[in-house]
Amino acid sequence: MSGLIHLYCGDGKGKTTAATGLSIRAAGNSMKVVFCQFMKGRDTSELNILNDIPQITVVRCEKDFGFYSTMTEETKAAAKRAYNDILAKAVQLAREYGKTGRCLVVFDEITYAWEYGFIDRGVLTDFVDSRSEGTEIVFTGRNPDKFFVDRADYISEIVKVKHPYDRGIQARKGIEY
Repeated sequence: MSGLIHLYCGDGKGKTTAATGLSIRAAGNSMKVVFCQFMKGRDTSELNILNDIPQITVVRCEKDFGFYSTMTEETKAAAKRAYNDILAKAVQLAREYGKTGRCLVVFDEITYAWEYGFIDRGVLTDFVDSRSEGTEIVFTGRNPDKFFVDRADYISEIVKVKHPYDRGIQARKGIEY
């Protein structure tokens, strides 16, 4: 069976958590995993465990560029360079791992990087459309473009019904990040 595409989207909490869980499940089945993050530079708690699992390679930027709405043009250019580097590294690893059997590639928060023009869409499109048969893909983020929806085999929409942030409670380490 060939690898399928998962899309975890919506405005609710849990998209990255779902992708992390699937990564751990895949690694537990001896699959190689490439877990890449876009739009996140600060430490997130899932990295503490993912970095300790030999079958999982985490690819991300250590610099936090902040929210898109607060970025200067210079910051946007730097983010674009960094996120294209992440994409290139993830694709390289996925192609290498895909030659040896089944692998999972997580593109966490990719929908934002796509929407804001921070990644080379042609590179991602080419990878997705020409990946090896055993390469499974996960996309996460809000407001996915038609590109993601059309290619997805699974779409899980995570809906926010209620969230502590609405009451002014900020993100808590170990829970939201």
